[in-house]
Amino acid sequence: MTTERPGGIAASIGPRLRRLRTSSGRSLASVAEAVGISSSALSQIETGVMQPSVNRLIEIVAVLGAPVSAIFDDHDVLQPTALAAGTSEPIPGVHVSVPDEASAPTLRQGVVYRRLTPVALDGIDLFETTYPPGTSSSIDGAMLVHAGYEMGSVVVGTLLFEFTEGAVELGVGGSLAFWATRPHRVVNPSQATTAVAIWLTLRNGL
Repeated sequence: MTTERPGGIAASIGPRLRRLRTSSGRSLASVAEAVGISSSALSQIETGVMQPSVNRLIEIVAVLGAPVSAIFDDHDVLQPTALAAGTSEPIPGVHVSVPDEASAPTLRQGVVYRRLTPVALDGIDLFETTYPPGTSSSIDGAMLVHAGYEMGSVVVGTLLFEFTEGAVELGVGGSLAFWATRPHRVVNPSQATTAVAIWLTLRNGL
């Protein structure tokens, strides 16, 4: 973790995690234990002193029974059908959002998450992840496990998808799908080129 204080949406990740936790009735200690970190470390994440890695962020929201998209919006994160921040309705029933790179959450190592839907859809997450050269979802090699079924497609650069059984490297246009309960990790193996992927996560109904 880093002690740098992020700005914009990134600065609100901690408070939103705290709001999720308190709304769920979970104590700081119980969530920290479930995730495998100290209560002090979780407290520093919630207060914005430390930024979580991609893996850690998803682990925390999974323990709280919420989607990753819950930390993106200014509305009540427990309302799955609410509009995302910055969304307009130019035509009744047509919701539009304009990309705002400054508001996209930037996590540890500079990995950026940007939700691609103007409304929060119950059970579905559609988002874009940007991995700067040499970055990964966890620098310590830890693999991520969470609920749902994931489908991803690389749109810029190359990404290495690591599993306990092996690894798959995909370039532009390559895609993959797997149950997110399978331990996995995402790595940008290039030291010169940024990689971007689009992800669709189905959390229930399968």
